[in-house]
Amino acid sequence: ANYGPNPICKGCLSCSKDNGCIRCQHKLFFFLHREGMRQFGECLHSCPSGYYGLRTPDMNRCSRCRIENCDSCFSRDFCTKCKAGFYSHRGRCFRGCPAGFAALEELMECVEGCEVGQWSEWGTCSRNNKTCGFKWGLETRTRQIVKKPAKDTIPCPTIAESRRCKMALRHCPGGKWRRPAKTKDKKKKKKNLMERAQKQHSIFLATDKTSQ
Repeated sequence: ANYGPNPICKGCLSCSKDNGCIRCQHKLFFFLHREGMRQFGECLHSCPSGYYGLRTPDMNRCSRCRIENCDSCFSRDFCTKCKAGFYSHRGRCFRGCPAGFAALEELMECVEGCEVGQWSEWGTCSRNNKTCGFKWGLETRTRQIVKKPAKDTIPCPTIAESRRCKMALRHCPGGKWRRPAKTKDKKKKKKNLMERAQKQHSIFLATDKTSQ
């Protein structure tokens, strides 16, 4: 029987009072709606989130997307739009884009990113373009951009980095090494005190002999 006045039977070719639509009109999609323990058929112009329209000679149906975190799909194995917070990449949904791909925030898609090569070995430890004469310096390593990103707005990873290092030669070969000024001043002061003490002692001895 066709229960036309019943809203649940809208778009149906045949309808059940208890189970809703059984067959849909041409171009509409049959969707089995579940509500608690009850389920009933509906005829829709487009399938709801998480489903895609499957057209068959017998009847068009809404079939569930089998891809995790997919909001709408082209087929059971190819997602066209992911749920909020997920990026679409080759028909799948990801929290973060795979290696070699960058996130395009405005479309929530993964596009080809900037590819960089391997890091070089750490360079020579230096400071002020010198490799000696200091205790600490900096050493640097680099890597090359192998492939530029698909869009100029996508940044490349850093291609150079430096770190603190201890120089192998604190004193340059052939250079004159001088003690720090403070150490030299202390020794000079001590020497002057010793000389003054000896002079005073000599004067004391001379005075003592004269008094005798």
